[in-house]
Amino acid sequence: MLALYFFILATIQLGLLFGVNHYYRAHKSIKPSIYWMGSLTSSIFALSIFGVGILLNDRGTENPEFGFTIANTLFFIAAILQGLFCYSLNRTVTKKHQVVCIVISLLFFLIFEPMRQFATFEIRTIFMCVVLSSLFVWQIYELSFKRKRSPSRQLQYLQYASSAEMIFALARLFILVSLSFTIKRIDDLPQVLIFFTIMQIVMNTLSYIAIGSYWSEQIAFSSLKSSQENQEIKALLQERETLIGSLLKANKTASTGALSAAIAHELNQPLGASSLNIQFLQMKLSEGQLNPALEKEIFATLLADNQRAAGIIRSLRSIFSDEKVESSKVDLAELIEAVLSIAKPEITAKSIQIVLSVQPHLMIQANRGEIQQVLLNLVNNAIQALVTSSQQVKKLNIDAQHTEGGVLLTIADNGDGIPEASQNQLFELLSSSKSSGMGLGLWLCKHIVTRHGGSIVFEPNPGGGAKFLVRLPVDSEVT
Repeated sequence: MLALYFFILATIQLGLLFGVNHYYRAHKSIKPSIYWMGSLTSSIFALSIFGVGILLNDRGTENPEFGFTIANTLFFIAAILQGLFCYSLNRTVTKKHQVVCIVISLLFFLIFEPMRQFATFEIRTIFMCVVLSSLFVWQIYELSFKRKRSPSRQLQYLQYASSAEMIFALARLFILVSLSFTIKRIDDLPQVLIFFTIMQIVMNTLSYIAIGSYWSEQIAFSSLKSSQENQEIKALLQERETLIGSLLKANKTASTGALSAAIAHELNQPLGASSLNIQFLQMKLSEGQLNPALEKEIFATLLADNQRAAGIIRSLRSIFSDEKVESSKVDLAELIEAVLSIAKPEITAKSIQIVLSVQPHLMIQANRGEIQQVLLNLVNNAIQALVTSSQQVKKLNIDAQHTEGGVLLTIADNGDGIPEASQNQLFELLSSSKSSGMGLGLWLCKHIVTRHGGSIVFEPNPGGGAKFLVRLPVDSEVT
């Protein structure tokens, strides 16, 4: 029956070892302590060797088989490793600590082996109870220290189990000291001593279960923390997208505001012409001198001026419209024409020559408003560079053509160029080579082009000035 108890407890601990190992392999975020797993493995072997030794023992309790030395040494190693686990909860287990524990385990073996051969059962058992009790005290101290800093119900259960192990070990010690006879055979063992021995091993098994529950608790905490961090990251990403959306709108206002005077002048022309034609029409009507031919000419002029003003307003509305971040088929050539119609007054006023080389039907999958903003930023930057340039003939070159897998857009000017010291930080946020400006435009250009699966780079223009090359794929999803 005693051997059966050992085998049953060994089987329970073996099931715990396999179950825990399978559980932790499925949760790779937190690994179990090697000291705990080693202690559990050592205890399983010790229980199994004890069970086999009891069945095969024919020498009684005096001078038992060598396997009893092995089994007791494994029990000692299991207690040492469990102590190291508790120690590792508070401090780092160094190489020095590991070496000391190995040396102590070897010394235990060297001491216990002569005791197996020459000492009585009582002396051997008393020795084991004293040694294990001291290790239990160590474990209880480390657990108390850990629980003060980080309360845990599972560590509390472990502390209770270790305390119970120590109590049963001391109870065995008390019984052996108070015996009035010598135990020479297993049958001579008092039932109460067997009970306390089995209960000590049961408490040891419960301590392993408590440690397994503690690591499960840590995995649960880790999963909860990971979930909270994911929610925080998601919220930050949403906040980032909102901020970038605000920056895009602010940049639209800034870019178009730079052309506001020229746009106002351009709008005043058709509106002023319409006002004059209306006054002329009223005068002719009051004089009764309006003939059909003159009426047709005046209304045609009014319609043309109205369409001209409406075209300018449509171009502005397309820039400031709040579109969803979604892609559609866009003709890049048509977008270039729309942006130039907005910038044309400023280009004309500053005597800037436009050199266009745009292939027709440059269809791309993109968000129309965002790509239009990239074009407006780059054209506006080129105009500003040419306005302050000392060049007599100011040129703005726009080239767009099909390439393998997409289109290549090149916008270049023959201005004074960008200082070499500023070229590496051109596309960084809040970095600007201009005296006025926040360094937002080129950063947003890169952000937009990148999320369309493209790229934007700067090159010095061979004829002087700056050149920006934008590559966009034909088919892409806006990320």
